[in-house]
Amino acid sequence: MGERSLDMYRGRWLVFFSHPADFTPVCTSEFVAFAKASDRFRELGCDLLALSVDSLSSHLAWKHSIEHRFGVRVPFPIVEDPAMGIARAYGMLPANATSSATVRTTFVIDTQGVVRATVSYPMTVGRSVDEVLRLVAALQATDAADVSTPEGWMPGDPVIVAPPLTFDEITAQPETGASDWYYRLGSA
Repeated sequence: MGERSLDMYRGRWLVFFSHPADFTPVCTSEFVAFAKASDRFRELGCDLLALSVDSLSSHLAWKHSIEHRFGVRVPFPIVEDPAMGIARAYGMLPANATSSATVRTTFVIDTQGVVRATVSYPMTVGRSVDEVLRLVAALQATDAADVSTPEGWMPGDPVIVAPPLTFDEITAQPETGASDWYYRLGSA
């Protein structure tokens, strides 16, 4: 797939994620899930880009193994970082690491190239691809309107409308059945 730069993804959302190593069970489960969900990410205008410190030949062999073992094609690139420069620069690897395995770090980067969310998981716990999808959709919904998303929000659910800033705005707002003026639900 050639060289990659984050600038190549400007104008689109990007989920940039690291994994500890190719040919490991938790990483394989994540890659299968990301591959199966790749169309859902594409519908959100979001690309996927993976990274590990393994070599390009290891990545290619692993992608081939996943395709044959699990019947799913991995449609996104995997960046090789054998010198660990990218992993260190993005905090995916401690500066004094004794192992080359990166932690499971996920960056959600917006269309302007701004990191909007970062989530890190320990090596023993796989990330939830559904949660990554929800996170991208929530960021897009909150960008589209002056709203926030409540706990457990899913696309199509009510959003939290910004609270009023003046007493006149408080008294002018319609009765919504909410418990108080600061918690109002609406649509995105």
